[in-house]
Amino acid sequence: MLPVAAVACSAALVGGCSDSGSSNAGDSSSSGSTTQAAAASGGNDLQDAYQDVIKDVLPSVVQVQASSDLGSGIVYDDKGHIVTNAHVVGDEKTFKVTTSTSEDELTAKLVSSYPEQDLAVIKLDKVPDGLKAAEFGDSSKVEVGQITLAMGSPLGLSSSVTQGIVSATGRTVSEGRSGGGTGATIANMVQTSAAINPGNSGGALVGLDSKVIGIPTLAATDPELGDSSAPGIGFAIPASTVTDIADQIVENGKVTDSGRAELGITARVVVDGDLRAAGVSVVSVTDGGPADKAGLKAGDVITELGDEKITTMTSLQEALADEKPDDKVKVTFTRDGDKKSADVTLGEM
Repeated sequence: MLPVAAVACSAALVGGCSDSGSSNAGDSSSSGSTTQAAAASGGNDLQDAYQDVIKDVLPSVVQVQASSDLGSGIVYDDKGHIVTNAHVVGDEKTFKVTTSTSEDELTAKLVSSYPEQDLAVIKLDKVPDGLKAAEFGDSSKVEVGQITLAMGSPLGLSSSVTQGIVSATGRTVSEGRSGGGTGATIANMVQTSAAINPGNSGGALVGLDSKVIGIPTLAATDPELGDSSAPGIGFAIPASTVTDIADQIVENGKVTDSGRAELGITARVVVDGDLRAAGVSVVSVTDGGPADKAGLKAGDVITELGDEKITTMTSLQEALADEKPDDKVKVTFTRDGDKKSADVTLGEM
């Protein structure tokens, strides 16, 4: 309110130089009150919007309990399918599920898990009355600055909600295997400032239109602080990826079209004389695969894919995550000390 107060004082001082000063001061006070009332009304409107979204979506967000892990999930349809993270279900086949509208524990079984995109679908053994499926939005319309609400069970606190904004879009992020991650490299993730804590995984990141724009999956860590979470930096798998994978699992019981590119090689990291990662050495190529067809051989050291420098397996995975099957990409590599390149038509993972 400081700008309003400054304007009011300025108006009062100008008015004091004329015979109508008291009248101007009264008008200024009225203007200040009107502005305050408008601000209060705007704040109430935003609060009402938050509460409307929570009422709409929270009944579609569940807590998923495995024997050794706890996370969240989103009701996907009225048949009892629930989508969550693959790292939430792990290697288990049966789960306990609690909805936000009841303390009763439901049971569910795994339909299929797809660790490559850290997604899984489970299905309730019995569908309770009133179970509400969430509505998923269009990932391509998500914009930086958009207000978001993250819903789930952080630290086991079921039906919790945090708020923030979309901080960035189009992030390609690799998750580690430590701490239960699948090691997946996921493209086009939504970065958010909404707090993401253990237990939020598999829940809902929602816009003010009550549509799910992503599944919270990762919180950034700061290696300088002992890999502790970096506050305000979380990542969600975009809704388009979620629906693509979940639809395939619901319809076919598994993922039949990954949409993910591959070179068709097994590889390992090589280091330079200073013991720094310097490229990815091809250990073997798949017969008839993309790399094989392009002439790559065991022993070749890949240093670039397209315009991306390749020094580690993670950098190679992240570069491939930005490509699609059948894309043609230039692969730069060294063979017996000589720099070479080949155009590779990527295959599908």
